[in-house]
Amino acid sequence: MTFMTRSYHSPKSITRSFNFLNTLFLAAAAGMLFLFNSCEDEGTIIGKNILPPGDFVSLHSTDTLSVYSYTMFTDSLESDNPVDVFLGQIYDPYFGTTTAAFVTQLRLSNLLDEGPWIVDSVQLTLTFENVTGDIWAGHILKLSEIAEQIFPDSTYYSNQAVPLTGFSVETTLPELQADTVNNLILTLPVALGEYIIRNTSMLFHNDTVPDFRSYFRGLYFELESTMSPVFITMNLEAPGDFESYKHQLYIYMHDSDGNSDVFLLNIDAKAKNAAFTTFSHDLSTADPFFKITHVNDRIKDTLSYVQCLNGIYTKLEIPGLEKIRNDPSFDGILINKARLTCPVHYDGSTYNGASFPQQLFMGYYDKLDRRYLIPDYSVSATFFDGVIDTAAANYTFNIARYVQRFLDDTTANYKPEFQLALPEGSLRNAILKANNSSSPVKFEMVYTRF
Repeated sequence: MTFMTRSYHSPKSITRSFNFLNTLFLAAAAGMLFLFNSCEDEGTIIGKNILPPGDFVSLHSTDTLSVYSYTMFTDSLESDNPVDVFLGQIYDPYFGTTTAAFVTQLRLSNLLDEGPWIVDSVQLTLTFENVTGDIWAGHILKLSEIAEQIFPDSTYYSNQAVPLTGFSVETTLPELQADTVNNLILTLPVALGEYIIRNTSMLFHNDTVPDFRSYFRGLYFELESTMSPVFITMNLEAPGDFESYKHQLYIYMHDSDGNSDVFLLNIDAKAKNAAFTTFSHDLSTADPFFKITHVNDRIKDTLSYVQCLNGIYTKLEIPGLEKIRNDPSFDGILINKARLTCPVHYDGSTYNGASFPQQLFMGYYDKLDRRYLIPDYSVSATFFDGVIDTAAANYTFNIARYVQRFLDDTTANYKPEFQLALPEGSLRNAILKANNSSSPVKFEMVYTRF
């Protein structure tokens, strides 16, 4: 660069003799530079001949491995011991109608004398963490007694059948506030209080003999909407030492002498109640123009889908990874980078950057089709990523640790198959470009060969 600038600024009046000397000087300098480079190259060659081949490493990369996307669904996912539970319905033009409900035990907060007692009123306090949809009054909350005892250490599923005794009560919700916390005090029929205290000898807790939990097994919470649906989120986490309970049942009563008492039962109890959520997904109610047509049929559509609340999900397969694992020439390679990039689909109306979930998780499958969270997330959630880039319109997942384990696995316990899923409690869906779309899922891998 110095030579070029100096030549550019040379005066036009320089004499011919000076030009000759200048040219001679440059030729000599070029010759010396050539000899210097020749010596350096010879030294490099000599060293290369002396060292054994095993002392060299080489860096390689590939982005040609195909990634296949499928839209899948299973309605049998574990849903016991939830932190958040849901009530009501969500409608989406692509995904149709999702209905949520939950089952929970009640825990006695105080003891009650044998009585007899006359129930004056029953009140239920509930805290809704979030409300979306139709907030106007008129939604009906239905509480039904379950017929089978449930246990905190048992497994329950989102499609779990809920046998009922036939006893139930209803109340109408007032007008709600959208997208904020709603603290409610609901009046329930006196019949519920009378039913619970009908046998005061069973109003106790004991882990060694049949107790209140076998006598009154719990309640199934359902929400019915006569018009547009509403969707409610509740949190069942027990309060801290200086916090109040959020969900309680109060039974107000008096005896024949006019003495008053209040019998109190907790839902968000510190001695945790058994609970589980139920979900149903009706894809048939989706808008015919947007309706998802390929689910569980392994057809490579140009779009794949990820639905909230244990709904449909995207399964990714990279069969080329298995070929690399079985190729002896790749034995011992070190994975420097392994990245999956999943472009999202903006439709110009319902689905835009703001409507997508902030983050997606990724799981992998073992040979028994059990799913586990990618180990890269446990090492560093920040490095794993999975956060939407609204400008680039994609999700990126860094999975180098998993790919290294996969390639080093000699038992074929790991499969080159992945599931994209939403964080628990997320209420947003995702639509991804896939397969033969204009910008399908892309896998990039950089590795060192020794």
